[in-house]
Amino acid sequence: MADKPTSAKSTQAKPTPLGIYDRPQKDGISGIEVIAIALSALWLLGAAIFFVFLPSDAATSDTGGLRFLMTMLAIFMPVAMIWVAATAARASRVMREESQRLQAAIDAIRQAYIAQSQGRDLGAEPSVSRKLDEIAAAARKTETALATFSTRREAEEAQRPAPAPKIAADDQPALALGTTAEEITPPLPNGDFVRAMNFPETAEDEAGFAALRLALKDRTASQLVQAAQDVLTLLSQDGIYMDDLRPDRARPEVWRQFAAGGRGREIAALGGVRDRSSLALTAGRMKQDPIFRDAAHHFLRRFDKQFAEFAQDATDSEISALADTRTARAFMLLGRVAGTFD
Repeated sequence: MADKPTSAKSTQAKPTPLGIYDRPQKDGISGIEVIAIALSALWLLGAAIFFVFLPSDAATSDTGGLRFLMTMLAIFMPVAMIWVAATAARASRVMREESQRLQAAIDAIRQAYIAQSQGRDLGAEPSVSRKLDEIAAAARKTETALATFSTRREAEEAQRPAPAPKIAADDQPALALGTTAEEITPPLPNGDFVRAMNFPETAEDEAGFAALRLALKDRTASQLVQAAQDVLTLLSQDGIYMDDLRPDRARPEVWRQFAAGGRGREIAALGGVRDRSSLALTAGRMKQDPIFRDAAHHFLRRFDKQFAEFAQDATDSEISALADTRTARAFMLLGRVAGTFD
């Protein structure tokens, strides 16, 4: 029981260790300085005793001046050497301590980096999964909206009465020339076609949905819309979205060369997609997935045919607007992977 106060006292007097980023406090006088002071005092005391008891006739000799100089050197030179050695020893000790602190700081930084990397990996997985779920939900929402219009159109066609026999149709002047309903339907305006190729921006994009309805009523445009919807849905499964791509813009003249049948190097400017990750993912999917490959080639054929018809009466500004749509960006991406621009 008597040892407890002593133990508490010693524990209380124990200095707090410095952190690895704290500057160490300078000690007042270390053991090296104490030794140097003791040696200096001892040497000076010995020199004083020697000169006090020095015979008087030696001080009056002819070589008194030289003897005085040599005496001063003999007295103070050892003292100077003692302090030089003490300073060097102190500097060596400080450098050794700083080296140890630096090594400890490096180890702490390495451990913190490893812990942070592991924490980032663990924390990034939920956020990435959440982001992918949100993207997939948005893609499903768009796909559902497009499917709704396609289903509505199919339902309307199913509810239409069956066409009258050809014999009865001959009595109608409107069908006497052999024209069909699709031939007498007015063509889709270029502005609505461009807006439909970009698909609705949001669920509140009334103009986009209206243009999409008109495009789905057009036979050739609806085929391109369906093909574009298929490839965009498949690309979204790999996290590739046309809004993330920033392709280089090609001049309308190059697009017109493509519409006229140009291929290869003369239309290489159309392959302006430079996103390496999207190109690599698309190329890998093209090689491994036959369904994706068939959908991509079908889309490229439909875009080629539809754009050739569109470019006949389209202005340069309308061609530039079409080149900035999601469908055109998908064409640039898939066309570059398929070698259309090589």
